[in-house]
Amino acid sequence: MEPEQAGGVTRVRDGVTGTRVANELRSAILHGAHPPGTRLRQEELAAQFGASRVPVREALRILQAEGLITTVANTGAWIARLSLDECVELYQVRERIEPLLLRYSMPALNADQVDRLTQLVEEMARARDVEEFLELDRAFHLGTYAGADTSFLGPTVLRLWNTTQHYRRAFTRLLDLDGNRILHDEHHMLVTAIREQDGEEAERVLLGHIRRTRLQLARHPEVFA
Repeated sequence: MEPEQAGGVTRVRDGVTGTRVANELRSAILHGAHPPGTRLRQEELAAQFGASRVPVREALRILQAEGLITTVANTGAWIARLSLDECVELYQVRERIEPLLLRYSMPALNADQVDRLTQLVEEMARARDVEEFLELDRAFHLGTYAGADTSFLGPTVLRLWNTTQHYRRAFTRLLDLDGNRILHDEHHMLVTAIREQDGEEAERVLLGHIRRTRLQLARHPEVFA
């Protein structure tokens, strides 16, 4: 099946594109269908998506750039996996750069966007399971950054979110009643600070929010086994 080029996107005669494969595979990874360290075989993915290997290779390149998979030349691709030390390091980076991204974003968020953030906070408190909570939590936090017009910081934060997705899932499952209450309280405090345009308070709450996750994960090295 020969590839064609259309608008810079690799296409094959059956209509399957690398972007489509990447979109579906990204969704599966973010929803925990493939644990960290899972081997991704091109021939299996091609059969799954009814495509040649051309769009599969393109999809893997896209997802590697997004931090969701790692590839080794002439060897293969795996779902991104972190050691405890690597995860701690990435969370420390997040603690420092996400408050900065939030500061860039806040002045540009309009009333409708802030109302949507408030709605997401309320929906998170009613979430029925971990996967629903994670989807809402991701929409909430990335929504707080939606006003930022940055060429480097925004894409970097998104990549860090992708790389640490599995470990947020593990953190959420580790929460007890007090931890769960604190988590939701922090979301409420964060959206209140955003609504009031209190940048210092928003940054303080966000830093503590991310730090709490790091410290909890560091107490559970079995997550990284």
